[in-house]
Amino acid sequence: MDSINSRIAEELGVRPQQVAAAVALLDEGSTVPFISRYRKEVTGSLDDTQLRHLEERLRYLRELDDRRVSILASIEEQGKLTPELARDIKLADTKTRLEDLYLPYKQKRRTKGQIALEAGLGELADGLFNDPGLAPETEAARFVDAEKGVADVKAALEGAKYILMERFAEDASLLDKLRGFLKQEAVISARVVPGKEEEGAKFRDYFEHDEPLKSMPSHRALAIFRGRNEGFLSSALKVGEELPGAMHPCELMIGERFGIQNQNRPADKWLAEVVRWTWKVKLYSHLETDLLGELRDGAETEAINVFAHNLHDLLLAAPAGQRATLGLDPGLRTGCKVAVVDAPGQWPDYATV
Repeated sequence: MDSINSRIAEELGVRPQQVAAAVALLDEGSTVPFISRYRKEVTGSLDDTQLRHLEERLRYLRELDDRRVSILASIEEQGKLTPELARDIKLADTKTRLEDLYLPYKQKRRTKGQIALEAGLGELADGLFNDPGLAPETEAARFVDAEKGVADVKAALEGAKYILMERFAEDASLLDKLRGFLKQEAVISARVVPGKEEEGAKFRDYFEHDEPLKSMPSHRALAIFRGRNEGFLSSALKVGEELPGAMHPCELMIGERFGIQNQNRPADKWLAEVVRWTWKVKLYSHLETDLLGELRDGAETEAINVFAHNLHDLLLAAPAGQRATLGLDPGLRTGCKVAVVDAPGQWPDYATV
């Protein structure tokens, strides 16, 4: 708990004692408006904005720690917790990073890769990955076994492919690198759904719209999401010009991460196919969903902030026209608060008497 308080204090630029006092009040059931108004002497005068940020971060970091404990226990129970993995999990500072680390150990329904492992194809996958000089068809012939569900060479190579695909797609370092790359380089591509041109005319500006993910303003992002939800637009993440037959930049990054490159060895073509399928089948839709979700959350937060700013200006407008106005807020324990709004609607001063 002390580490959470210290982290929040550093983010807010206040003393840990102020954060600890505010956390204690929140845990007792006090609300942010109540604390900011009536408990200033306890929190060292933390304002409403600071307290709301504190409350949000406190909830997030507590959930993060609870999830961390759960994940450590799960991997420990499986007998797969190494000192290095435990260290990485304890240092994970976001839920996304934590879930990436947990992905290989997550209990999930039987996948094609798991079925292939049960059929004994792990040795084939490891052999071709470790030694691309081996001929895939020749090696796969040794693993054909109808009783294990491996009917022919094609089925053996398909199973080995899924084993490597799942292994690559669960690499936390690779996921972190790809996510960072897409945040910087990806473009959101919006297109009109064929046949919806007239019905969705209000979204005409986005019928053929491309814009960098990292710089898309909230109002345009929300418009695209709204058009997609109403069935008039489709959207996708793209990187550069994806030319037919050319390797996607993310495929190159996957190959680089696992040392896969075309040197005209017998298994190089098969391994390149594994990389291509890892990106297209396993990683693209997963990362696209994550990043578009982050964009939507950020856009909604920005929209709320804009609304709050506009409402703030409205509430501070001159309440009686072009007249200076004095407002009183009676208080027995802490004194009467006095605030002045001048003729142009500015807020020049306030005091407690």
